[in-house]
Amino acid sequence: MNIIKYPARQEWAQIIERPHLDTAQLNQTVAAVLADVKTRGDEAVKGYELKFDHVDLEALAVSQAEIDEAQKLVSSQLRQAIELAHDNIRKFHESQRFRTKKVETQPGVVCWQKSVAIEKVGLYIPGGTAPLFSTVLMLATPAKIAGCREIVLCTPPDRQGNVNPAILVAAHVAGVSKIFKIGGVQAIGAMAYGTDSVPKVSKIFGPGNQYVMAAKQQVSLHDVAIDMPAGPSEVCVIADEKANAEFVAADLLSQAEHGADSQVVLITTSNKLIDDVQQEISRQLDRLPRKEIAEKALQNSRIILVNDSKEAMDLSNAYAPEHLVIQTEDYEAMAERVINAGSVFLGRYACESAGDYASGTNHTLPTHGYATAYSGVNLDSYCRKVTFQHLTEEGIKSIGRAVELMAEAEQLDAHKNAMTVRLSSIRN
Repeated sequence: MNIIKYPARQEWAQIIERPHLDTAQLNQTVAAVLADVKTRGDEAVKGYELKFDHVDLEALAVSQAEIDEAQKLVSSQLRQAIELAHDNIRKFHESQRFRTKKVETQPGVVCWQKSVAIEKVGLYIPGGTAPLFSTVLMLATPAKIAGCREIVLCTPPDRQGNVNPAILVAAHVAGVSKIFKIGGVQAIGAMAYGTDSVPKVSKIFGPGNQYVMAAKQQVSLHDVAIDMPAGPSEVCVIADEKANAEFVAADLLSQAEHGADSQVVLITTSNKLIDDVQQEISRQLDRLPRKEIAEKALQNSRIILVNDSKEAMDLSNAYAPEHLVIQTEDYEAMAERVINAGSVFLGRYACESAGDYASGTNHTLPTHGYATAYSGVNLDSYCRKVTFQHLTEEGIKSIGRAVELMAEAEQLDAHKNAMTVRLSSIRN
């Protein structure tokens, strides 16, 4: 990791830059695949499954027999863990239910909102180097709570045409409607445009590699909504001299193993902690099966020594991390100053892994600095708010003249007239 000591604030913009990718060629490739899927549907999807996932599929849909078989292949211990995580995710997201309230803005003018579920949602679940069955729980559970009528899931199969059984078990537990053996750009295209097999959805959720993220962004321009723009995964740890170096190193490595393009950042006020964490990273890294991936991510990563806790938090807010771990003695006071972050983990025992799996919060979060403007996935992500209003004669009298004046000032005479005819009817 690159060590930077006491950087001046004018240097921060350069320090917090994420790794840059040349996406020109990538976007051309993605656009071509999407166009082909839009034109040829299932035939194109199967062709790309053969080309990219190296599997020749007769059918794209996962059968009930395959789902039943998966129940036998997953250990009872893992199933119990999945059910525990699902229960906690359900509890947390159920607490986010919208409760409407009617408001009388003027005598005779009553306004209110109703929360309406998106009818069809699509979930993309990566299944390559790490089959993310936990993401199934994170995306499908709130969709089910919200009342989405159809929950469509796409995930890449292995070379034998099978979907990871833990993904199928998680999908069953969380209430997914339909599951398809489709990965990559072709999966995003299938859900965005619809094919003979795959229903067209209204919004697509889920993480993926740079091709998947580019596909989501392209289809969001004209065809379907997406959860958020996103890039590679990241974590920022703020730690003081009392922090546990072993825990800090473990948190950094837990994110670094996601991918070579991931980024981890340690911001600390302790010079000694830097040395201790580096030693721990070396020790723990040697034991990781994904050591090579983590090592590459660490090359894009930074340890930053700052003067005090205020400067540490200011730098973190400028970075706007996907995950923020605060392992300081005054973590409660530090938490009050958080402005930009996807999800925050407080104290020495709140590891980022807890939120990734089983604490109950959602792990689908804005990356690449998008936490300055986007929230992570939550119950509202699956809903729309429809506004209602009811006006009586008294209401027309209350606001009618104001409406007429404003419409006239904007030179929208038909708008004015819609109110004028009502006012006239009351006078008559």
